[in-house]
Amino acid sequence: MLQWYAVHTQVHAESKANWHLRNQGFATYLPCYLKRVRHARQARERARPLFPRYLFLAMDIAAARWRAIRSTIGVVELVSHGDRPAPVPQTVIDEIRAREDARGLVVLPPAPAFGPGERVQINHGALTGQTGIFECVSDADRVVVLLELLGRQVRVRLPVDAVAAA
Repeated sequence: MLQWYAVHTQVHAESKANWHLRNQGFATYLPCYLKRVRHARQARERARPLFPRYLFLAMDIAAARWRAIRSTIGVVELVSHGDRPAPVPQTVIDEIRAREDARGLVVLPPAPAFGPGERVQINHGALTGQTGIFECVSDADRVVVLLELLGRQVRVRLPVDAVAAA
């Protein structure tokens, strides 16, 4: 039965490891996204790995010669629990692929228009009208805001669209 596994690669060698693993007959998946890169006063968008130093590999661990993967050019090791590779749930791969555009690049949600330490206002929900301090992005859909409640600062996780710059 084919399962997905994470492969830890050498620095900036994800594509090289991907190419060599494919040449050995393995099915691989290297999710990439568009990153704005500045070089020589020019900004260009380049495809970059979504998970630097990692890619995914599908194999049947009972039938594949998986120990040979560690000696593949560009590969450091398989992510393992003890001496056995740790499987990655199929749902993780499916969720990443569901975010791909027509070019096969993962589309990331836009970053909030404010940075850490800036004042924000909550626009909807139970805390509508409160102002707080933006701390960080929690995950793809939520942010962490510090609110002054009952005389002390409290961390609150809110949907990204619930806050705006104050």
